[in-house]
Amino acid sequence: MDEPSTKSIQRATLIVASTASFITPFIGASINIALPSIGKEFSANALLLSWVATSFLLSSAIFLVPFGRIADIYGRKKIFNLGIIIYTIFTFFSAYAPDIKILILLRIFQGMGGAMIFGTGMAIITSVFPRESRGKALGIVVSAVYAGLTLGPFIGGVLTKNYGWHSIFIFTIPFGLLALILSFIFLKDDWAEAKGEKFDWKGSLLYAVSITSLIYGFSQLPGLIGGILTILGVLGLWLFISFEKHLDFPVLNIRLFQNNQVFAFSNYAALINYSATFAIGFLLSLYLQYIKGLNPQEAGQILVIQPLLMAVFSPITGKLSDKINAGKVASIGMAMISAGLVIISFINSQTSLRMIVPVLILFGIGLALFSSPNTNAIMGSVEKKYYGIASGTIGTMRLVGQMASMGIAMLLFSLFIGKVEINPSNFNAFILSIRTAFIIFAVLCFVGVFFSLARNNSKK
Repeated sequence: MDEPSTKSIQRATLIVASTASFITPFIGASINIALPSIGKEFSANALLLSWVATSFLLSSAIFLVPFGRIADIYGRKKIFNLGIIIYTIFTFFSAYAPDIKILILLRIFQGMGGAMIFGTGMAIITSVFPRESRGKALGIVVSAVYAGLTLGPFIGGVLTKNYGWHSIFIFTIPFGLLALILSFIFLKDDWAEAKGEKFDWKGSLLYAVSITSLIYGFSQLPGLIGGILTILGVLGLWLFISFEKHLDFPVLNIRLFQNNQVFAFSNYAALINYSATFAIGFLLSLYLQYIKGLNPQEAGQILVIQPLLMAVFSPITGKLSDKINAGKVASIGMAMISAGLVIISFINSQTSLRMIVPVLILFGIGLALFSSPNTNAIMGSVEKKYYGIASGTIGTMRLVGQMASMGIAMLLFSLFIGKVEINPSNFNAFILSIRTAFIIFAVLCFVGVFFSLARNNSKK
């Protein structure tokens, strides 16, 4: 294949992967803005509304690793395209959901399609781009994810206000169709380096049950049922790891964690990073509206600083990690985030926006320095036949970390405020819970720096 053809395939692959990576976080961020409208239309309580968002995350977490493995065996292009088809179809159906329970069910199928996309997208990019330019390409895909997170609240708010929440789903359908058409035209290879190997159904089922128990249980803490399910989830994952060690063709190759220092510590760092950062925007959104009296649009204009900077700098930091040790770049980013969390942990009712904005800038640049290089380190540390598993593992660490971060925040609200509405009578307890969360997150990030640095005995 001549050089221009190779370049055109790389460009097309990047467009396909970036488009597909944009739509899932875009819908997630948009739907969060639209939840009050959905609740009003369906007369849904807070618990059911929370499951509109949680059902997608849970479904994605369950299917990411198994579909990453299936893609390695049967072809990444096949699973990627199937994921786009499923995601787009159920996006269309979601726009016309007749009630809240049907919408939640449709979001579960969306999560399955999303898992197919995220379980293969990074793997396809890694397969197509050579090592010397892979970090830049991965950075652009990560930037597309952050662009979805950045534009979601703004565009979702405009669409919901003027055309209703249904329009959010309809708006994203052309992006899914575009990604699918480009994929069929330009992606010629199927990348199935593990072809012929067996798929581990038993391990996949045990993994799904354990992840479901862990995530759902954590969301129900500090209740008794939440504690029991969380413990059962942890025990289930321990059994899963023990079971996978003795298989010739496991759904998740545990030896990658045992024998590959870069892969293991990069994944641990990702889990810690998402656990320490995902709830920041949620907490600051509440603070800006309840304590500082801003409306949702004004709060969104301030909070957009962080994901905007992440979107701008991720391709740059990804390219940087092609030239400099990716682990070191990611560790600098984690340290910056930790410093920002220490600063913001002093927040109180008198805190000026002039203090919050620079911290958001620090978070945005720090997360850009961490995410793309860390992804580059993980994908560059495994053989080709494990690209799907590695891509799925990255997504799983992200989702479990996000759920853990929100779980910590909600647990602190339960302990400090209780199950009541936030109002002036409990503002002091509310601020105390936020400060405690930021302190916990700062400690997590500080520990994460050492996990991130621990991989640096290896080049990648």
